Amino acid sequence: MKNLGSKLNFIFLTVVVFIIFLGNVDYDINPNPNLPIDTGDTAWMMVACAFVLLMTPGLAFFYGGMVNIKNIISTMLQSFVALGVISMVWVLVGFSLAFGDSIYGVIGNPMTYFNFQGVSLAPNDDYGSTIPFLLFAFFQLKFAIITPALISGSFSERIRFRSYILFMLLFTIFIYSPLAHMTWHPDGLLRQWGVLDFAGGTVVHMSAGLAALAGALYLGKRQRIEERPANIPFVILGTGLLWFGWFGFNAGSALGANFDAVIAFANTNIASAASMITWIFYDRFCNRKMSALGACIGAIVGLVAITPAAGFVTIGQSVFIGFTAAIISNIAVRAFKKSSIDDTLDVFPSHGVGGIVGMILTAVFAKDVGLVYGNSEVFTAHLTAVVLVVAFTLAMSFVLYKVVDLMMPLRVRIDQEERGLDNSQHGEEMLSN
Repeated sequence: MKNLGSKLNFIFLTVVVFIIFLGNVDYDINPNPNLPIDTGDTAWMMVACAFVLLMTPGLAFFYGGMVNIKNIISTMLQSFVALGVISMVWVLVGFSLAFGDSIYGVIGNPMTYFNFQGVSLAPNDDYGSTIPFLLFAFFQLKFAIITPALISGSFSERIRFRSYILFMLLFTIFIYSPLAHMTWHPDGLLRQWGVLDFAGGTVVHMSAGLAALAGALYLGKRQRIEERPANIPFVILGTGLLWFGWFGFNAGSALGANFDAVIAFANTNIASAASMITWIFYDRFCNRKMSALGACIGAIVGLVAITPAAGFVTIGQSVFIGFTAAIISNIAVRAFKKSSIDDTLDVFPSHGVGGIVGMILTAVFAKDVGLVYGNSEVFTAHLTAVVLVVAFTLAMSFVLYKVVDLMMPLRVRIDQEERGLDNSQHGEEMLSN
């Protein structure tokens, strides 16, 4: 029985491969002439898609540099492996659950685009009327990839690798896809309420941050907590790659080379810059060192906070969003360090809190419909959405952690944790001088 368990991963993968293979269909090389593609928009979206993919290896460096040296490889692989796992899930059923025919505004019909049936080269008027629908599907795939990878930072140094793979698979199906559907599908529940999320403040960052919080609570504290980042240059490199990729993340969400993309591009840069400077200056104000690690975390928090608002606000408002998010997240990080919650890489204070701040301030500043324009409907919808997403994500995350734990232990043994996950999970080690 034990021997069978060790082979189930490969058996399951083989089944998935053959399902996808047998369901394969030729692409229609004559897209709908009534909806011709725009080559400029298509070229930009292919570039944006590649930008967003680069964020996942960037995250691997960002996280890998912050852990103990005996856990660098494991931590980086937890991000990198999402490129493989989520891509397969997305093609088979994930995209359909997120963007298929709406079921009560909560989730898509899994059969609408099962195995990418119907995902053609012709544009879909609901999801970018000037680009191939296939390109939109793969752009959205990159969002689905990085979200569970973000979660991994909260339970770094103590989770079994196989269990983590199962969790990210279940997370994508039961949490990410419903939230994407509710937020971005034309008939989605939150979208019908008037909730604005330009590039994933709710779908990506709030969901990842809240699932991270649940994971930290469920797995408990590490046996030995060492605040000794192994490689700060890795963190700086990762931050640079994430910042670069974020231009595709936010500006690409305009789904074309247009004015909205330019606005989102500009706001992305300036919000991150403001947040980075605010973080290190606030640290100095609180009599702490102006650290490289702080600068990097601050930059990421600004990118998180501007994500939902990127296409809806002005340069000045984006500066304010970055400034505000940096202070609130900085305070949250310090509070968590003093608490009993062991969120290893501060995923919730950075992404969860940053995403919530961004969603609320989006409702304050969004052009024409924000609170500053005298409209309270969108603000009320955002507050309601935040409460709903918090409750849904936390509850479902705890359920999924429990399900995985019943199927296979989530946490490594004490001796494996002491040896480090590089050695115990992968049989590899990071050489040190």
